[in-house]
Amino acid sequence: MRCVRLTLTLVAVLAALVGLSPAKAHDAHHAAAGQSKAGGTITLKLADTVLKDQDGRDVRLMSDLMGQRVTVVDFIYTTCTTVCPVLSATLAQLQRKLGPRLGKDVQLVSITVDPLRDTPARLKAYSARHEAGSGWRWLTGRKGDVDSVLKSFGAYTPDPESHPAMVMIGDGAGRTWTRLLGFPSVGELQAQVELALSHNAARQN
Repeated sequence: MRCVRLTLTLVAVLAALVGLSPAKAHDAHHAAAGQSKAGGTITLKLADTVLKDQDGRDVRLMSDLMGQRVTVVDFIYTTCTTVCPVLSATLAQLQRKLGPRLGKDVQLVSITVDPLRDTPARLKAYSARHEAGSGWRWLTGRKGDVDSVLKSFGAYTPDPESHPAMVMIGDGAGRTWTRLLGFPSVGELQAQVELALSHNAARQN
């Protein structure tokens, strides 16, 4: 927690010093917004791509990870020093708020945008810094496979440092996802998760 709070504080201080929003304090992440902006509801067509998790296990994106569960997806790379740790810290807060529903009704997924360098071992070490539990999976894999998944989410960029800061919330049963750009708060994420859970329950009844 101390590391998480320090990261958030450093980003805020840097932004204040230079008169920029938190995301703009990191020039490499020029596409990110200082506050979250609703990117709207979008329709995605996701393939059941085989990737590797932080334990080096092959996992299928749709059937193994998502299934019928509401899934919160963000995009990171382990050598990022500002934007990605802030997003990961927010998901760590969400993880605690979800409690026993995590891994059962809700799945957290972080996908690297730098698969050539982010090995499972690197993701494992990075996830440990954020105290990720079993309901939070971190994904890498062959570059072509990861790039294909990133393109499906609208998160692909040739340069990892310029990837968009955003969080996607949806599930494997439907194609409708909510996109939040920038730095959504844990409250915003939790509200969207609850909404997705209610839609999911209504669809299954």
